Amino acid sequence: MADQDATVVDDGPDAAEPAPEPTPEPELLFGVPVTTMRGQVVLHPDRDGYVALVERLRSAGYWMCVDLCGVDYLGHPAGRWLPDGVTAERFEVVLNLLNHTEHSRIRVRLQVPADDPVVPTISHLHPGVSNHERETFDLFGIAFDGHPDPSRILMPPGWVGHPLRKDDAPARIPVQFKGAAS
Repeated sequence: MADQDATVVDDGPDAAEPAPEPTPEPELLFGVPVTTMRGQVVLHPDRDGYVALVERLRSAGYWMCVDLCGVDYLGHPAGRWLPDGVTAERFEVVLNLLNHTEHSRIRVRLQVPADDPVVPTISHLHPGVSNHERETFDLFGIAFDGHPDPSRILMPPGWVGHPLRKDDAPARIPVQFKGAAS
């Protein structure tokens, strides 16, 4: 009985607080953070791992690159959901790949900083993406390092700026459609 009375119980202010939950590690697929958006798998690589990820996806059966495009999030920095560990940047390159054997689609979202809008090309892996990369450069100013023909594709060669950037001055010119009321 005496041993039970000798036991000291600390009922201080910290005793009632549960231990903090450990921060969960982000879920990974092909070695990069993965999320699901509207039932579709979305991968979030960093720029250094972008080409290696596309190579792994190609080896896994994602042979068809459906499209590649740029997105400018100027004015909407918090307007998208990204997994922990992925820093939102002004620009994003979005790549959609298909696996015909498994009838599956995968999306890749690559964050691109405004102060260094350069990502490596994947045109050597998916030759059909070459013009998509040129369009993304032409309209958003996101350059693709190692691209075989980085020239403009839609705008005249002497055009200054990138018209789909939200802060590009020529993009602010209102368009008057034929037959529309003035």
